[in-house]
Amino acid sequence: MNARAAIKGILLALLAGSAPCHPALAETEISSFAFVHEDGSLTVDGHLIHLYGIYVPPTDHTCTTFIRPMPCGTRASLALEFRIGGDFVHCMERARNADGSITASCTAGGEDLSEWMLQRGWAVALPDAPFQYAAMEKIARAKGIGVWGIALDAPTRPR
Repeated sequence: MNARAAIKGILLALLAGSAPCHPALAETEISSFAFVHEDGSLTVDGHLIHLYGIYVPPTDHTCTTFIRPMPCGTRASLALEFRIGGDFVHCMERARNADGSITASCTAGGEDLSEWMLQRGWAVALPDAPFQYAAMEKIARAKGIGVWGIALDAPTRPR
């Protein structure tokens, strides 16, 4: 064995010894129907989940009166509940919080719920969120929708 091969073997042994002893944490998937809370968090399969990368600011409390029983909540939480509808929610755990809740990336009907909330102006991107989340927030703010104002379609008259 030449000196170069011996040094390479020693370096590999040192690198292997410096690797963490615990196995890599596997991402945990949580899937079920979801209950939407007024703060925009979800209960999915008994777990309290906060959507990854966003903060849902408090908005006016309102009730949808044309549905019985009347669902009430903040405008943002009602929008999220409307988006989820009866879809199954799939969440990939990203972090466990000190209070026992989970921060997760969640989808419903194949659509990322954090992105959906940002695109409609119902959420604010957190500082550590992906770049595209901040861009989506800025677009919604420029359009004046969601928490940034309510966009109304102008009525059209038939000619």
